[in-house]
Amino acid sequence: MNYWNGKTVLVTGASSGIGRALVQQLLQNGARVAACSRRLDAMQAALGPETEQLLLFAADVSVPDACEAFVAAAVAKFGGVDVLINNAGISMRALFAEVSFDVLRELMDINFWGTVYCSRFALPHIVSRKGVIAGISSIAGYRGLPARTGYSASKAAMQAFLESLRTELLPSGATAIWVSPGFTASNIRNVARDASGKSQGETPLKETQLMSAETCAGHILHAVERRTRNLVLTRQGKLTVWMNKLFPGLTDTLVYRHFLKEPDSPLKK
Repeated sequence: MNYWNGKTVLVTGASSGIGRALVQQLLQNGARVAACSRRLDAMQAALGPETEQLLLFAADVSVPDACEAFVAAAVAKFGGVDVLINNAGISMRALFAEVSFDVLRELMDINFWGTVYCSRFALPHIVSRKGVIAGISSIAGYRGLPARTGYSASKAAMQAFLESLRTELLPSGATAIWVSPGFTASNIRNVARDASGKSQGETPLKETQLMSAETCAGHILHAVERRTRNLVLTRQGKLTVWMNKLFPGLTDTLVYRHFLKEPDSPLKK
């Protein structure tokens, strides 16, 4: 039996990358999907027009009222919520000594508070169906990364929030989980903020050599279906988390050297 057939799923950050792949795979599996992004035109270009199975909603998840309106629109169209996937997020690449406080605040507003707002408004609907709240985190949530202080902090906060929420939900039959992709081919590095808050424009990685967004989305949906507590993807990601637990000092050095080798690395200053 197809777990997703007939389920109502909310996906944030749906206009590109992992979010777009999640929506496409959910629709292929018979789910009803409410997708949101800040730009409605970008979602329409990526996912096509609305249908009976698909709601497209323009919302900035850093704004509580927008999150509330998104959840309300989904409930009005589909009658409830089974799963919320908090996927919306941005990254950064700048030294802490140089980065604007506005950049750090924006990262927390979208990556952490966006998850909190959407989860709060979807919570009663998900509890009534004993469903799942999921967060798309990062290896940076386990191991802080240089030149990504705000991003690492926002993902660590997301994970702590979801772990606390999962424990609160134990008597309800609902649950909260998170998935931490390693480097995945997506648009997140192209729009990552520099020290002043501008998009860096180019990715420092060879995107074609990374896990595809489609493969990553498949792992995420499998984790939600199995209600996996937390899942770390990629061999490099698993090794980093393991090394950081057992050999934190050595991992500091290895992580520094890894990011020092990036093209135009801020660490070279």
